[in-house]
Amino acid sequence: MQVLYARCAGLDIHKDTVVACVRITGDDGHVERQVRTFETTTGRLLQLHDWLSSQEVTHVLMESTGVYWKPVWHVLEGNFELQLANAMHVKNVPGRKSDVNDATWLADLLAHGLLRPSFVPPTPIQELRDLMRTRKQLVRERVSHQQRIDKVLQDANIKLGSVLSDTLGRSGRAILNAIVAGQNDPEKLADLVSKRVKATRQEMVEALRGHVTAHHRFMLKLHLSQIDALSKAITQIEEEAGERLAPFRQAAALLTTIPGISDMAATVIVSEIGVDMSRFPSAAHLISWAGLCPRSDESAGKRRSTRIRKGAPWLKTLLVQCAWSAVRARGSYLRAKFLRLRARRGAKKAIVAVAAAILTSVYFMLNRGTEYKDLGAEYFTVLSRAKATSRLVRKLNELGYQVELKAANEGDGVGPEAAEERDEVGAQGG
Repeated sequence: MQVLYARCAGLDIHKDTVVACVRITGDDGHVERQVRTFETTTGRLLQLHDWLSSQEVTHVLMESTGVYWKPVWHVLEGNFELQLANAMHVKNVPGRKSDVNDATWLADLLAHGLLRPSFVPPTPIQELRDLMRTRKQLVRERVSHQQRIDKVLQDANIKLGSVLSDTLGRSGRAILNAIVAGQNDPEKLADLVSKRVKATRQEMVEALRGHVTAHHRFMLKLHLSQIDALSKAITQIEEEAGERLAPFRQAAALLTTIPGISDMAATVIVSEIGVDMSRFPSAAHLISWAGLCPRSDESAGKRRSTRIRKGAPWLKTLLVQCAWSAVRARGSYLRAKFLRLRARRGAKKAIVAVAAAILTSVYFMLNRGTEYKDLGAEYFTVLSRAKATSRLVRKLNELGYQVELKAANEGDGVGPEAAEERDEVGAQGG
């Protein structure tokens, strides 16, 4: 087997130790291996760096093991050609599991080029990614506390969620603060409701008539304080992310021209894939990396599964949310694509296809530095006019109508190609 890298190393990384195997291939094809174990403190990692340099190592491969690979990456970055491997892609032969064998296996795979390195964005993108992922986790925690507040209110038989669309809006928060302060009179609580609320005063009074105890007030106060703290932290993260986005603000602004992509969604997309699309050979590679395409699962000429691949969960969920927002824009290409696919494959598969189409647009927009240009709702109709005509005629026939097609410009000098298409469609409709 051809050796691509004569001097390379494989690192099996753990929380407290790193097992390094240096693989050196001589001119005569003889392979020499050296294995050493280092601790993961900064001083020991610097010793690892010096040892690899003394062995004239050019390429280093490590496994993606939680966050333990990141300190090693930072120490070695800039002096070696580093590659990060997905742990699922570099599994060793069963029954030969040890740290030394794992490091040796990684070195052998790297030497022969038998793996696909994972995408590791530059440091500024990584920092922005950490901020946006932390923000999403805090938003989830805040929603969890909102749900717990509703649970406490239901236990006290306060039906606030039945009359207010947002229990933590201005009216809802005023009522909750009053309840925590000891107010039980539903009439006085109803006075705190904004006039813009659709529910009538009588409905509000009945919804606020319950049995609130000291325990309920304590739980509400606890959850409200947690929500306030989380909201403050989210605001701080958004301000910090705005500063970190400065070098990539123009790219993020381009993405907001896509239907369904907000400023925050554009920031998340940039933090997940970066702005340098040369890391992905094509848009299809990016879609595959994101997990928005069917997996390759075929045996004996039969397709066993068409489920989408496991990919970047943070990016995939966001793109699906953006796709649901985009398909609400009437007269757009994305909505036409969704409706066209939903009729044949169902809403779930159709929305994933729309998410993949959005990511395809992101790839080319970042690659070319251009804004989004919508193809229009008539794109598919113009693209397959004859198919659309045949399908509509068939639908009318199924409904009991007899259809006779006649070209709108008949008698005005229709060309031979148009006449041929007209006759073909007419024959199908008859």
